[in-house]
Amino acid sequence: MTVLVTDAGFTADTWDKGYTPYGEAANDVIALDVPSDVNPADIAITPSLQMIRIDFPSFADGRGFTIARMLRLAGYKGRLRARGHVISDQYAMVRRTGFDEVEITQDLAARQPQDQWQFRADWKDNDYQTRMRG
Repeated sequence: MTVLVTDAGFTADTWDKGYTPYGEAANDVIALDVPSDVNPADIAITPSLQMIRIDFPSFADGRGFTIARMLRLAGYKGRLRARGHVISDQYAMVRRTGFDEVEITQDLAARQPQDQWQFRADWKDNDYQTRMRG
């Protein structure tokens, strides 16, 4: 079982359409599972693509942030989910780079409860650029 993290806190995962592994993708894919070592330029953004889930194999592996940002800059408007070992300290960066949500294990959710994630949910206000403007 997994826990979904959004700006509102922990929630159940309502996505029930499954995922297609990146290497098996076709033009009519609805949801795509992307490993952290994929070149974002190689991901085909099609009209049918509703969800992209990007793997974070380790909290020290930041390639998923780059993939998310590049997909948003390329025009992807669908749901973007980070999955794996993302920690609450990274939540603001997750949101700033374009992710909508984070999928974590129940074990990680027990070690880093909802209040630790929600503490960083004001990601739009607490960044370097905002502090410099203020």
